[in-house]
Amino acid sequence: MSGSEALVSAARRAREHARARYSGFKVGAALELPDGTIITGCNIENATYGLTLCAERVALVKALSEGHTSFVRIAVVADTDAPTPPCGPCRQLLWEYCGDLEIVMANLEATTASHRLGELLPMPFDDRLLR
Repeated sequence: MSGSEALVSAARRAREHARARYSGFKVGAALELPDGTIITGCNIENATYGLTLCAERVALVKALSEGHTSFVRIAVVADTDAPTPPCGPCRQLLWEYCGDLEIVMANLEATTASHRLGELLPMPFDDRLLR
């Protein structure tokens, strides 16, 4: 199994733990570290929706809270035909903590797309603008 296939497989498994009782839209994510370690996350919904945590942010926060600071790519899996990219807030956080990493999108059957984060967030707001 290639690195990308292993990453997507981990995201599919993470998706099984999603708590999406309101929308039914389950998402899994798997964030790869330079040494090949994979940290996963799933979406966790809340009745207010505003407190919902996306799978990508769950994986990122888990990794950061464990002291990891360098990332290679992230896989995002949803049960859709079209590629499901990270939402705007996820893109912003991924940019700030991961830089221009590779985003691999997949559904339950196959990989559907792969893009650099810079393609999905072409004019990011980051610390350069705070100086």
